[in-house]
Amino acid sequence: MNQSVLFTPYQLAGLALSNKMVMAPMTRSRADNAEGVPNQLMANYYAQRASAGLIVTEGAPVSTTGVGYINVPGIYSEAQVAGWKLVTKAVHDKGGKIFIQLWHVGRMSHPDFHNGALPLAPSAINPNEKSYTKNGFTDTVTPKEMTIEDIKQTVEDFKNAAANAVEAGFDGVEIHGANGYLLQQFFNATSNTRNDEYGGTIENRARILFDILDAFKGVIDYNKVGIRLSPSLNGLFGITMDETTIPTHDYIVNKLNDYGLAYLHLTEPFVPVDHLPFAVKEIAKHYRPIYKGTLIINRGFNKETATAVIEAGDANLVAFGVPFIANPDLVNRYELDAPLNQVDQQTFYTPGEKGYTDYPFYSAQ
Repeated sequence: MNQSVLFTPYQLAGLALSNKMVMAPMTRSRADNAEGVPNQLMANYYAQRASAGLIVTEGAPVSTTGVGYINVPGIYSEAQVAGWKLVTKAVHDKGGKIFIQLWHVGRMSHPDFHNGALPLAPSAINPNEKSYTKNGFTDTVTPKEMTIEDIKQTVEDFKNAAANAVEAGFDGVEIHGANGYLLQQFFNATSNTRNDEYGGTIENRARILFDILDAFKGVIDYNKVGIRLSPSLNGLFGITMDETTIPTHDYIVNKLNDYGLAYLHLTEPFVPVDHLPFAVKEIAKHYRPIYKGTLIINRGFNKETATAVIEAGDANLVAFGVPFIANPDLVNRYELDAPLNQVDQQTFYTPGEKGYTDYPFYSAQ
């Protein structure tokens, strides 16, 4: 057995994790019903992976306006809460821990999802990306600039989603503030050109996140709330960086220290940012001295690099994405230095069991 630091327990704000390996949130599009209700197949999928120290579910839209992909499970209706109860019970019965990721895609959507209405965003700027609709990948459109009322309703939607998550039996929630979705659209000056209290200055562009956190008070304990950020995201999901992007994220991370959250979940750059003088190339190293709580780092780690980042003190936990898709028993395989199943990318988002719950567990022959 391997004695890597990855396999040692961790106390996450009073939640006992059996190891330091987190299953990262990944859209899998298996809620293939008109109401976006989680199902038994999804419960089986997450239960298979319950040996992860912590599971963070795929993004769950907090409202109908937050949807931008087909067949994703929401967290805004009673039927969805009932469906998620299947998932949390299945994971807990296997001894696992599970947070749900709260998601609003903002402008990364399409009128097809909203009865012809425009998607919502901080500003009316087309990300010039693709939204995955019933007709396949479809060009995004210029969104509707959110009114103050729209923003306040969205804050309320996140609050209600957190309450629904508690009712559904989750151990906590993760606010999705990364990957070019609504909250990051507010954070970045290239996607937010507002001149009211939600735009212009760093504090104003970050305001919606702290409005959401403040709304959580009395609904869910802060030590059951995480947040995901991708500070050096550039050239993907319609997001481009400028000179204010990192200072904005520095401000956010500093202020998060006041809340006593469960964790901060960061992603290293998806694509190289060496050509950008204002980008941070090593996210964990940059934010570890700033953030005082538990830090999770994600982006293409393997057993060796994950062990190294924890041993260096740059992160407390490491999140793995694709390896958990193909290897439900990834923790055991890493412990045994066993070979890994190869992932089938063709079935990432297709309905049914294939490429979802049919990956084999390791058996030493």
